[in-house]
Amino acid sequence: MTGVSQATVSLVLNGRADSDVRIAPETRDRVLEAIRSTGYVADPIARRLAARRNRILGVFTYEPVFPAGTGDFFHPFLVGIEEGAESLGCDLLLFTSASVVDGRRRIFHEDNRLRLADGCVLLGRSLDRDDLARLVAEEQPFVSVGRRDDAGGPVPYVGADYPVATVAIVERAVAVGHRTLAYVGQGDHPVGPAPQTGLDGQDRPAAPESHADRERGFRAAVAAVGATGIREPVEDRSPADLLDSLLARGVTVAFMEEYADGSAIASVARERGLDIPRDLSIVALGDPTRPAPSDVDFTMFRIPRRQMGWQAVEVLTRLIEGTPGPTQILLDCEQVEGTTLAPPR
Repeated sequence: MTGVSQATVSLVLNGRADSDVRIAPETRDRVLEAIRSTGYVADPIARRLAARRNRILGVFTYEPVFPAGTGDFFHPFLVGIEEGAESLGCDLLLFTSASVVDGRRRIFHEDNRLRLADGCVLLGRSLDRDDLARLVAEEQPFVSVGRRDDAGGPVPYVGADYPVATVAIVERAVAVGHRTLAYVGQGDHPVGPAPQTGLDGQDRPAAPESHADRERGFRAAVAAVGATGIREPVEDRSPADLLDSLLARGVTVAFMEEYADGSAIASVARERGLDIPRDLSIVALGDPTRPAPSDVDFTMFRIPRRQMGWQAVEVLTRLIEGTPGPTQILLDCEQVEGTTLAPPR
């Protein structure tokens, strides 16, 4: 139609000028007119192949069943990931065929299809360190939702600033008169593959970095104000046993690493006729990660789960495109007043 080469059409179509080829204005106009008159649109698949990108973002979760329920802990993360991908014009690929080793999913197996996606967002309470180390070593674009320790190199992540949020809520407790405070949970218990049993009898993964971050904030805040800080592990203990220990040690406020454990202790306390929060204040350090009764209006902080998912996609996009910007981000948590923190008797 235009009497010019395919290369010339390509240069005009893509708005580029070759350093060795000068395209005359009348030639450019003739090509543009042909494009307009034919309604030509570049093949998106061809463009993606030329850029060596599919505009597909992967999502991998270590949980046994991909979370989809609106009440699931991971649902807001997924909503944020979906919104971020949609805003960028990308599709999402859910990796659900991963093999299970020792009861946990693993990214790498003989038939893994990770490279179908331009990059991957990783979800899970705790991630496999061998998988992370291989992703880092192979320089595959990925972002963890949640802070992760280095694995042979820096791990890109978007997480919640648990230490700062925990410090703020400890300071609130001290301000109303509490002097003997307990951290209840796994805390900095060594990260590993073996599951632990919660107060509700359900298995849960070994302590992730998010738990260690909470306890680090607790210790820093207690030391700063000169209060007494006690650590109460939950492994292999019943709610009644833990409540007995807290009261015997003179604890007036318990900071619960897991919301569900706080619900279990509050239930036992009510059965005994104790007043929450006068006899024992209970603070939840984050949203429920396991099913738990919601009849208690806990004093707590909320994790910015939707924003974490959205920003994980933004960081992943920067890694894929090689554009500058932070690759390790911590977001502020929202403090919730609740009714389970009050001055002790």
